[in-house]
Amino acid sequence: MRTAPLTAQARQDALAALRRSSEGGGELDVLVVGGGVTGAGIALDAVTRGLSTAVVEAQDWASGTSSRSSKLVHGGLRYLQMLDFHLVREALTERDLLITRIAPHLVKPVSFLYPLENRVWERAYVGAGVALYDTLASVSGTRRAMPIHQHLTRKGMERLFPDLRHDAAVGAVRYWDASVDDARLVETLVRTAVSYGAHAASRTQVVGLETTAGGAVTGARVQDLETGEVIPVRARQVINATGVWTEQTESLAGSEGGLRVLASKGIHIVVPRQRIEGNTGLILQTEKSVLFIIPWSRYWVIGTTDTPWEQELTHPVATSADIDYVIDHANQVLSRPLTRDDVIGTWAGLRPLLQPGTKEGTSSAKVSREHTVASPTPGLTVIAGGKLTTYRVMAKDAVDFALGSRATTLPSITHEVPLVGAEGLRVVQRQSRAIAARYGWDRPRMDHLLHRYGSLLQELTDLCDERPELARPLQHAPAYIGAEIVYAASHEGALHLDDVMMHRTRLNYEQSDKGVGALDEIADLLAPVLGWDDATRRREIEAYVARAEAEDAAAAEPDDASAERVRLRAADVAPLVPLGDDDVDPGTKPGSPAGRGTSGPAGT
Repeated sequence: MRTAPLTAQARQDALAALRRSSEGGGELDVLVVGGGVTGAGIALDAVTRGLSTAVVEAQDWASGTSSRSSKLVHGGLRYLQMLDFHLVREALTERDLLITRIAPHLVKPVSFLYPLENRVWERAYVGAGVALYDTLASVSGTRRAMPIHQHLTRKGMERLFPDLRHDAAVGAVRYWDASVDDARLVETLVRTAVSYGAHAASRTQVVGLETTAGGAVTGARVQDLETGEVIPVRARQVINATGVWTEQTESLAGSEGGLRVLASKGIHIVVPRQRIEGNTGLILQTEKSVLFIIPWSRYWVIGTTDTPWEQELTHPVATSADIDYVIDHANQVLSRPLTRDDVIGTWAGLRPLLQPGTKEGTSSAKVSREHTVASPTPGLTVIAGGKLTTYRVMAKDAVDFALGSRATTLPSITHEVPLVGAEGLRVVQRQSRAIAARYGWDRPRMDHLLHRYGSLLQELTDLCDERPELARPLQHAPAYIGAEIVYAASHEGALHLDDVMMHRTRLNYEQSDKGVGALDEIADLLAPVLGWDDATRRREIEAYVARAEAEDAAAAEPDDASAERVRLRAADVAPLVPLGDDDVDPGTKPGSPAGRGTSGPAGT
């Protein structure tokens, strides 16, 4: 297949296609609102059915929940306790599809220890549950993607995880799931959809839905937050995949119907890999949720929490109390207790919790315990709930629902469509030793690049051939080479420095300075690709520094309300348009006072 780059020009071409949709003959089959994993998956599902498709996102791709997860692709071991075997099997099937066919470069096996406090009844109980977990995966219709679980004695457990406190467990069960860079998965989904003909525009907010006199949705009004232009869009079906912003987007149709969604906050902390001695992950039951200690690249990710969120939806942050909670629970099993000084980064995300029932007058299909698809009014389909692992099933269900009876003649084929970077992966893996020798990359560097880009690595090496200095590590962020920064703008749709720091790399939370020390060299690499002059370059750096300082200050606050006030002191690089008015002034420019509301955006 032809792999299309996400560039600033490609975004302009997408906006042009949106303009044409309101002209004669240009109507879209599907307009997807929301550029998280569900919206990106819907765009890919729709376009591979042969439907003319566009997807818009008010911020950067994956900027909401889909870049703030636990970075896991898993079956949901806890659902076995609820006897929800169908849901577990569905998630395990999707996990195995991702790791064997759809995205083997992005999704990697990771093992976990489930510590046992009782050597008899608990080992039997947990062992039976994990055995069922493995069985449900083994009957998924594909070859086994993960090893079978193992029972470990205390000595075996301590060999795998030396820093597990000696008296914390009498043994453990070791089982396998998978990890993924969630933001990269979303960007790769969008890029795959564009390669098959979809139109994709980030920093493009839905500010209204077009309706007939009878209330049917016929399209939308979208605002380019980079210029302020409002564009009318006509579409046969609009699919709302905006997660925690679901109800705000529904309200634009002027109907009372739809789904009810509440936001729940989960936070994670990041600790250097050398701080905890262990070769596998841990899963721990707490009084409120499940706590994971996850090995990830050069560090550990530890989380999560589960608390109600009642503040603005765009910038959730970890508070001091959140961080202390995670540290305290991790320390219950660690022989060398963590302190706040060990934490180099944090992130907070909002889960879209689907509430029981639908609003009056809504047709819906309760297709899963985890997600629901509904239609509050003709022409508008809404999907909410679910989790990252089952994004493909959610996408299929949403498009099936939108198409109605047509879905039988245009069935989903995404179970057999590999994402860009997956095709030819094994060839590039076999060539990796020669590639590494050519550019002076060691084994960890090569593993890092293959995991991020798969067979698209050749596009990075092309950049290195044109400019050999791009093959070298960044001076102040040596985990990345210069080519990765250039590639973020030239192929991966980054429009701002913030996009690179938050979603194309993980510098915001994997370095204690949030990557601020590397801003000058990163901005120098981005400026010629994105056409920045000196003033723009300076504004981009200042905006990210303000964000980093606000996030650090918010993490020192004791509660959500005070943390929110501190975080919102930093303005966004492309502020969202406040929703709620019947009309948006086409002349409203992002950055003006009218463009700095904190009500939830449509298209996120």
